[in-house]
Amino acid sequence: MPPTWYYLCMISFEDFKKLDIRIGKIISAERIPDADKLLKLVFDIGDHERQARLDSDEPSTRQVIAGIAEYYNPEDLIGKEMPVLVNLEPRKLRGFDSNGMILAVGADDKPVLLYPEEEVPPGSVVK
Repeated sequence: MPPTWYYLCMISFEDFKKLDIRIGKIISAERIPDADKLLKLVFDIGDHERQARLDSDEPSTRQVIAGIAEYYNPEDLIGKEMPVLVNLEPRKLRGFDSNGMILAVGADDKPVLLYPEEEVPPGSVVK
């Protein structure tokens, strides 16, 4: 039988379905001045068709501030695809808006970024 803490951490399937995780493609990445740990990442999240259909100015890009600058060079991330939680409440970090969160694995105190095994269109839903 699992320990009590295991059940305290459980979420319902309905709660899980609320998470909107999509593949984003990094189109720009840069260090944030005076912030050793933070990178400003801009993702293509693939809402181009929706944007055109609605004649909307809503961007098909998403800015995410990520605490990975100690481990990754911004230049090496351009063009990479990775899962992004896109319906996370916006937050300001060091004066910059962060509109999502990248998913990574914590291994030996270093974030290991997740990538699709094959290239997929930006905006593809992670199921």
